[in-house]
Amino acid sequence: MKESKNALNIVWLKRDFRLEDHEALYQASEDEDHVLLVFCYEESIYSDAHYSDFHLDFIKQSLVEMNASLQTFETKVLSIQAEVIPFLDWCKAKFGQIKLWSSQETGLNLTFQRDIRVGQWCKTNGIEWEEFQNNGVIRGLKDRSTWSADWGKFMRRKIKPINLHNTNFLSLTQIEQFETNFKAFGTSTKPKIEVQKGGHVQAKFWLDTFLESRHEGYNRHISKPVGSRLHCSRLSPYIAWGNISIRQIYQQTVQRKKEIKDKRNLSSFMSRLRWQSHFIQKFEMEPRMEFEAHNKGFLNIGYEHNEKYIKAWKKGQTGFPLVDASIRCLMATGYVNFRMRTMISSFFSHLLFQHFAEIGPWLARNFLDFEPGIHYPQLQMQSGLTGYNTVRIYNPTKNAKDHDPEAIFIKRYVPELRNLPPNLAIEPWTLTAMESELYEFDLERDYFLPIVDMAEARKIALSKLYGHRKEPLAKKEKERILNRHTIPRRDNSWNSK
Repeated sequence: MKESKNALNIVWLKRDFRLEDHEALYQASEDEDHVLLVFCYEESIYSDAHYSDFHLDFIKQSLVEMNASLQTFETKVLSIQAEVIPFLDWCKAKFGQIKLWSSQETGLNLTFQRDIRVGQWCKTNGIEWEEFQNNGVIRGLKDRSTWSADWGKFMRRKIKPINLHNTNFLSLTQIEQFETNFKAFGTSTKPKIEVQKGGHVQAKFWLDTFLESRHEGYNRHISKPVGSRLHCSRLSPYIAWGNISIRQIYQQTVQRKKEIKDKRNLSSFMSRLRWQSHFIQKFEMEPRMEFEAHNKGFLNIGYEHNEKYIKAWKKGQTGFPLVDASIRCLMATGYVNFRMRTMISSFFSHLLFQHFAEIGPWLARNFLDFEPGIHYPQLQMQSGLTGYNTVRIYNPTKNAKDHDPEAIFIKRYVPELRNLPPNLAIEPWTLTAMESELYEFDLERDYFLPIVDMAEARKIALSKLYGHRKEPLAKKEKERILNRHTIPRRDNSWNSK
């Protein structure tokens, strides 16, 4: 055990609930002074509409697992209900000398402003705050000319082992002094069978089983609402909340690719690892995407708020079975696959022609894997507000026929349609009078009429979106966005050598 000079190293956990490949913890552990891991449940943050019990339970489960691992070292994560600055004030008064360590966070404006205030507090109080790069996101970039190469270097860099045995952690007894001055953040949760559980052990389980065999159906099932639940990696919540790093996943996947003959599924998976960082990098460089159109030429596109549409969409009562099944599944489990996410977003923004900001927070609190840096750039893209991406208006009926032809997913989450044959469960508005009598099903009584005429709504949306693309400002913004965010072609330096 190192001898302490009675100062304190505070490792502030935000979205990095792990004890491996954690640069802030590694650097703090190398210091001879005491080390304290802390999570602050900040009411000002977690009461925001973007967060829900899905997220808090996942955090709690992650903390429980971390504390189980830390028992060997007679320490734990201090988990309290407190705003960060009052907590730091108390630590400074208690210890005199403190140092703050954390991972960089590409978050909402809410957390960004919080971090600015923390930075100002540190500067005013002469406190050193060290932040470290998180996954493949790089702060301060002006364009993407070197991003792919930098991303690849970061992913291939050797992971530094953290010597927890030799870290000068505060003891459980010492941590009790903190707990008497702050309200504890309870970590008990009620298990939910359909919702993934947080923690590094769970992350490793999903990664190991995916690389062992589940990846074999990755490309075939990635768009299927049922098959994707097994054959996609399902690592997204563990990445979003930092139970495992992208680098850990990348390096283990590279090793597994060397061991198998058919590398196509894992190659596809690895490309999506990079795209994960790519979207967060976009948000890091232009965080205003949380609130308004990425392409400023679309700021006045003319959305008309329709409360009836919004409520029906949020309840899964649009009259389009695959849309409703996806919404209800999301509310129940915190997960739907990427294809269903893009479809329900496109349906809202295009066919209902509503502004993405109306559902941004709602979707966030229902996505267990809510990651601000992916969430808002994706909503922008699926809404057609970039001015350069192809406008994709997903047809929910075609998608149901292509990806849920037996209506297994639809019937699971829209039980009103359970007694209909697959073709009618997908298109219940096509029932004839005879079929309605045969199946004892009335569309208006037992389900919902389609909320819009899909063909007409699609025509209107395309006219408005492509019409705006011709505007001078939209064209100018398109060039600005492409110059700033486009990754150079033929840049394969991110890939494994």
